[in-house]
Amino acid sequence: MADKRDYYEVLGLSKGASDDQIKKAYRKLSKQYHPDINKEAGAEDKFKEVSEAYEILSDPQKKAAYNQYGHAGTDPSYGYGQGGRFGGFSGFGGGGSAGFDFDDILGSFFGGGGGFGSQSRVNPNAPRQGNDLSYRVNLEFEEAIFGTEKEVEYAREDNCGTCHGTGAKPGTSPVTCSKCHGQGRINVERQTPLGRMVTQQVCDVCHGSGNEIKDKCVTCHGDGHVSQTHKIKVNVPAGVDDGQQMRLTGSGEAGRNGGPYGDLYVVFSVKPSEKFQRDGADIYFEMPINFAQAALGDEIDIPTVHGDVKLKVPAGTQTGTKFRLRGKGAPRLRGNGVGDQTVITKVVTPQSMNHEQKEALRAFAKATGTSVNEPDDSLFGKVFGKKKK
Repeated sequence: MADKRDYYEVLGLSKGASDDQIKKAYRKLSKQYHPDINKEAGAEDKFKEVSEAYEILSDPQKKAAYNQYGHAGTDPSYGYGQGGRFGGFSGFGGGGSAGFDFDDILGSFFGGGGGFGSQSRVNPNAPRQGNDLSYRVNLEFEEAIFGTEKEVEYAREDNCGTCHGTGAKPGTSPVTCSKCHGQGRINVERQTPLGRMVTQQVCDVCHGSGNEIKDKCVTCHGDGHVSQTHKIKVNVPAGVDDGQQMRLTGSGEAGRNGGPYGDLYVVFSVKPSEKFQRDGADIYFEMPINFAQAALGDEIDIPTVHGDVKLKVPAGTQTGTKFRLRGKGAPRLRGNGVGDQTVITKVVTPQSMNHEQKEALRAFAKATGTSVNEPDDSLFGKVFGKKKK
């Protein structure tokens, strides 16, 4: 449990975040790290970490326990208020002024010293990386096949150009918080039926930063960050597919305390083609041919993403026959070569014919010894006209 990150930190929030802020942060991060979208190493672990943080912070009772006791408050093995390891202290203090310090006992299990384990040892002034962002880029089918360059524009939290991220008025600097002395957290004492209890909470003066800004920057009002529009060119690789993403390091939001920028995850949304179906690097095309072409054979033009090519259709071709055009598919990402295009034939039955066409088919039926009945009320009769008398 000691190596777990703070749940608010996992979601990129400060303690005291509202339910809406928690939900919004979870939606963004869960989409960013979802294993079905993000194929990078470690994405699944981050997704699980984000889901665990949201499970705790979205539940009012679990959130309250976590805010008061940290990770121990949500671990059933420590049993707060359930008669577990720390439950039922009827013999300590008895509600009087004996000075029972619950924090001292917790300290013996979590490293001691005015805090709750790893949380108390977090340096609020340590550099922190900025939040990651996600941006969806829409691509035409051919753009995804051959690659392209796109300029994207999005809003992000950037370092304030006036104070350069310090939050302080130019010519001044933040000072160590006078209330928490740079710890970012303060001890709060209260009298309970168990005696005097000491808990920790985020400092209400510096809001956990450990620094106090006496003269705030007039541009960012002491935050150190401002929302700005950012533009960047994205080189879309040839062969990218719908739902895939790429990471642009350092194109996310600005960090805190001199920390690095977060990353930008570009998610590609590819518009379907009216002609082709795609499965990875392979492309599929359904080619309609008429009865004569299928029966006698033909050489026809086949469209591909690389241009039209000639295809010889042998005599006697049936509906559903497949022909492979090697190297006429999409480039393979992270690999060599190009996929193939599969052509699937579909023999089309005419829905309307003129007199000569009908007579030709009747002659064909007669030559094959086939007796064709053409009742007026049948589908065949509607196609070929009235039955001959």
